[in-house]
Amino acid sequence: QVQLVESGGALMQAGGSLRLSCAASGRTFSDLAMAWFRQAPGKERQFVARIIWSGITYITYYADSVKGRFTISRDNTKNAVYLQMNSLKPEDTAVYYCAAARTPGFIATLARQIEYWGQGTQVTVSS
Repeated sequence: QVQLVESGGALMQAGGSLRLSCAASGRTFSDLAMAWFRQAPGKERQFVARIIWSGITYITYYADSVKGRFTISRDNTKNAVYLQMNSLKPEDTAVYYCAAARTPGFIATLARQIEYWGQGTQVTVSS
C-alpha cells in the first residue's frame, strides 16, 4: 500500500508562484512513478504532470494547459514529489492530487486508472 500526503495549497493572486509537495510512504519511493492531477468544481479529475523513470533518467510530461508554467520534480532521498507552479491563472483553481503507480516507468494520465491517491490540497487563484 502507498500513502500520499499533499501540502502547500493556498489562495494566490494571478501571476504568482506556488510549490506543492507530496510525501509518499509504504513502498520504496524510487520504485514509484508519480504524477499530479487536479479537479476543478464540477469537472472531472484531469492529468497535470507526471515523472517516470526511463531506465536511464527521469522524464517529465505535462498537460498542454500547464506546459511551460509548471514543473514536476522528485527527491528520492526525501520520498517526495513536487509541483512548482508559476504564472498562475484563475483557471488553475482546483484541488490538486498526488498520484502514484507501482511501475517506475509508467503512470496513467487517466484518473480512473490511478491506483493510489492523496487526499488533495486546494489551490485557489484570484484574478
